[in-house]
Amino acid sequence: MTQAIRPLDTCLPELLRSGQRLRGVFNGLASPAIVEMCAFAGFDFLVIDNEHGPASFESTEHMLRAARASGLPALVRCLEHDIARTLDIGAGGLQIPMVNTPEHAAALVQKVKYPLAAGAAGLSGQRGSAFSSRAAGYGAFGGPDHTRRSNEGIALVVMIETPEAVANAAAIAAVDGVDAVFIGPNDLAHAMGHENRWNDAPVQAAIEQTLRAVAGAGKCPGILALSPADEEKYAAWGARYFATVTTGIIMKAFKEAAQGGRAQLDY
Repeated sequence: MTQAIRPLDTCLPELLRSGQRLRGVFNGLASPAIVEMCAFAGFDFLVIDNEHGPASFESTEHMLRAARASGLPALVRCLEHDIARTLDIGAGGLQIPMVNTPEHAAALVQKVKYPLAAGAAGLSGQRGSAFSSRAAGYGAFGGPDHTRRSNEGIALVVMIETPEAVANAAAIAAVDGVDAVFIGPNDLAHAMGHENRWNDAPVQAAIEQTLRAVAGAGKCPGILALSPADEEKYAAWGARYFATVTTGIIMKAFKEAAQGGRAQLDY
């Protein structure tokens, strides 16, 4: 009998600790086909964007299936009240927006980690246990082994998007159970009074301060990087976890095609 592939992909924490440069993409389109295309294009990871995207839990579950089937590690950016259900449908990682303090980061760790047996090694949390979920193979892979795999293998990425969070970046990154810290430059720029102009000097200074603080705390720093030049600049400040956006890529291609710069495509 062929060994079944477990629904839960647990490779993300190790990837984030690897020290290598990772390139991923935010996807706010509720489409498993887009997820597969991101995998086939060669991205290192995908962030299903349920903070700003329209996907239902059912659509998100199908996108996680597509990611798992095509070998693409997938996180879900979700709001805090959706953490439990997002984990139960099989997210291999969560990316949580607007984390301003280490206390908030520590509370999120508690929501991601299952309680452990008395005396067991590792972080123990308060996540509700239900082994009938997709993450546990509907019971096929439940029990203590699923608890251990989940606690060790689900990544938690917290987002810094305000001046308060910038000031607390080192302490947030130092929280045990936080695997990476990602800067949301658009929200940070707005919070600093610069609208969407995140290339303004004060915002860039805050980004540099944050990336260096996270790297200094020994965690993986992340940032939106929409061009090779952005990536190289932020990498020099310590960033290793870079993301672009599917809709931006698609709209750029559509505009080029609409304006006559049609590329030859293989169908």
